[in-house]
Amino acid sequence: MARARRHLPLALCAAVAAATVITVPLDAEAQDATDYTLRVDPRGDGPEIADHLYGIFYEDINRAADGGLYAELVQNRSFEYDPVDHPSYTGLTAWTPVSLAGGAGTAEVVDDEHRMNERNRRYLRLELAGTGGTDAAFGVTNSGYNTGIAVREGAGYDFSVWARTDAPGGTPLTVRLTDAGGAALAEPLRLEVTGDQWTRYTGTVTAEADSTTGRLTVAGGGAGTLRLDMVSLFPRDTFMHRPNGLRRDLAEKIADLEPGFLRFPGGCLVNTGSHYGYEGPDYPRARSYQWKDTVGPVEERATNKNFWGYNQSYGLGYFEYFQFAEDIGATPLPVVPALVTGCGQNQATDDPELLARHIQDTLDLVEFANGPADSEWGSLRAEMGHPEPFGMTHLAVGNEENLPEEFFERFVQFRDAIEAEYPEIVVVGNSGPSSAGATFDRLWELNREAGVEMVDEHYYNSPQWFLENNDRYDSYDRQGPEVFLGEYASQDNRFRNSLAEAAFMTGLERNADIVRMASYAPLLANVDYVQWSPDLIWFDNHRSWGSTSYETQKLFMTNVGDRVVPSEASGTPVLTEPITGAVGLSTWATSAAYDDVRVTSADGEVLFADDFSAGDGHWSHPDGRGEWAVEDGAYVQRDTSAEDTLVVAGDPEWRDYDLEVTATKLAGQEGFLIAFGVRDTGNHYWWNLGGWNNTTSAVERSVDGGKSTMVERPTRIETGREYEARVEVRGREVSLFLDGELWGSFTDDQIAEPFRQVVTYDEQAGELIVKVVNAQASAARTEIDLGGALVGRTARVTTLRGDPDAVNTAEEQPIRPEESVVRGVGPEFTHTFPPHSITFLRIRARI
Repeated sequence: MARARRHLPLALCAAVAAATVITVPLDAEAQDATDYTLRVDPRGDGPEIADHLYGIFYEDINRAADGGLYAELVQNRSFEYDPVDHPSYTGLTAWTPVSLAGGAGTAEVVDDEHRMNERNRRYLRLELAGTGGTDAAFGVTNSGYNTGIAVREGAGYDFSVWARTDAPGGTPLTVRLTDAGGAALAEPLRLEVTGDQWTRYTGTVTAEADSTTGRLTVAGGGAGTLRLDMVSLFPRDTFMHRPNGLRRDLAEKIADLEPGFLRFPGGCLVNTGSHYGYEGPDYPRARSYQWKDTVGPVEERATNKNFWGYNQSYGLGYFEYFQFAEDIGATPLPVVPALVTGCGQNQATDDPELLARHIQDTLDLVEFANGPADSEWGSLRAEMGHPEPFGMTHLAVGNEENLPEEFFERFVQFRDAIEAEYPEIVVVGNSGPSSAGATFDRLWELNREAGVEMVDEHYYNSPQWFLENNDRYDSYDRQGPEVFLGEYASQDNRFRNSLAEAAFMTGLERNADIVRMASYAPLLANVDYVQWSPDLIWFDNHRSWGSTSYETQKLFMTNVGDRVVPSEASGTPVLTEPITGAVGLSTWATSAAYDDVRVTSADGEVLFADDFSAGDGHWSHPDGRGEWAVEDGAYVQRDTSAEDTLVVAGDPEWRDYDLEVTATKLAGQEGFLIAFGVRDTGNHYWWNLGGWNNTTSAVERSVDGGKSTMVERPTRIETGREYEARVEVRGREVSLFLDGELWGSFTDDQIAEPFRQVVTYDEQAGELIVKVVNAQASAARTEIDLGGALVGRTARVTTLRGDPDAVNTAEEQPIRPEESVVRGVGPEFTHTFPPHSITFLRIRARI
């Protein structure tokens, strides 16, 4: 689907409601500044920037769908919750039986021949006793999500339920909206259920007060058997006022990003599950996400166990995703399973019939999205309200697979089948779950050899890594596949993370000829149901707010430009120090024993030796995790559930040393961890042997708690076997030996440059956009040379700045855009960029 290019001025009107516009003289913050130069070549040849360079990645994680973007207010509306979804679940999770005015009865969730359909199988059976007076009723109350159902005074809410009754004269149904204490929030809605066939009943209630603790009660009067299913309450004011629609404030925050594409529905939930078939005793649960389960009438869609540990209703399905993408002007980019699990689950199906069926399902998906209204799947799209094609151009197969050969064998079969029928579709491959390593290298090799058009990269690394890797894509092969950076973020949600991400994004734009699409991930997080952080947008049941990274992404996404203008900046003077630090031992969900720890200087002096014959007095246990004790002359950690059980010994000023240790895995999921260069619990290196469920080993560097991989090898650790490990540290170079053999080595000499920039040109506005990130504590006084371009005398400026530890919360968003105008701009001028800041200058220019 073609999109108009974005040529919006910086953060105008409601997009930055809290911004203030001030006029600032040049060089207004010149004290305590580091000096830089920035040279722009307006006549140079820079790459064109794709209309869809920046987009959004949506995955149903952190309850992003039910209880989040999907506007349904009733939790477990079809009584399908089950222990397979979560050990605490029952069919009545979020429901409580309730008696009104003396009514009595029983409430039971059943699956029998009276069910509504074969996919949405369970329903609520109320046996009504007929006790009490005219107003007596018996039923159930739903507690919604978070603290309850959130309603606004004066707002309308659409109620619906599927019901049937065996009472000859019908069953009166009372619908009440109250707060947690039982106080009425709206006039009761009264309906009459007639007949013993499933029928949908509807009505509207109008809230008479604000509440975030609302409860919805549905109760039947009289005697007999009343069956209920799909009990629903939607705000009438959904995004675009669509039925079965999206929560407005969340959808608007996403739309305000002006994303070029929408990647959906994941993520790990796409290619994980106990099996991939349609049949089986647990159908339709605990299986991979399959698009055909999510379309058609909502009441006929399956529910499924979500990879992230809860139930997903599929009320927000493929039709709604395509529709949302169209509503916000984004290219839809669905991801389908490749029948090779990822995300730490390493399995591949060998069933050729199942593979063939999934390939056909994918061809049917293309027809659903793009086919004519009289085709088999295009007609379903038309029946759902969209006769015109959605215009899908890209489709991804697989996500973060750890089995390169198995994945790629299946990927090629998908791609060949899609290209045979739909040659216009770009089929996107992937490179596994990390930014480097054996899996990453092998998948890129396979993608290149097969001529794949675009490869999806994913990585979540420390802010340090992002500052060090601005030039990551400078050396990528321009004759090979293009890059789709489908998931990335630095590890935390503070402004220091946003600064590092912004510095990295200047490198993405500079390499816009090879990096064609990029999306921060994950997108959404419900504060009461968090499986993963960081996240872009946070919410509860009535509020939403953007993280500091949201403000950063929004600034970049709404000010992209049409092409890159070549530019060059001076760097920050850096003094390279050797790796220094103490040593440590740790485990992760594993029991292990350590013995004969020895640290020797480069010239042979013994700095530390411990055979634990005298106990563990040399070791500190800073976080207290795990069960460490000396047993039979070894230091043993016994807790197989504890993670990151680090114990530390030695001098934090040690440098240029050898660390030797004997390690034995005793039990558990992984191997053992040997730490060096330990400054504290958040700043160290560790050799993670048998990590990631004993599938991979790597050296990880932790900076302020954020980790990045230095070197990675496929290494498994055997239980009960002694391993001799040695780590040699020389300056910034590290060599690692396992049982006397060189396992790997690395040099940690990349510079975490805090001053980064890129310049683009907005053709429609006729403006240079100078984008500068200053991720350090001192201001950056910068001599800017625009290369003789004919420019205006003022610049419109938008700045994000603040404490690097600042976090945006529901109560306070300290990181918000500030708008200003600077005067005295010319072909050459000086501007001082504040400490810890991201600054965009828009300058009228003829180039």
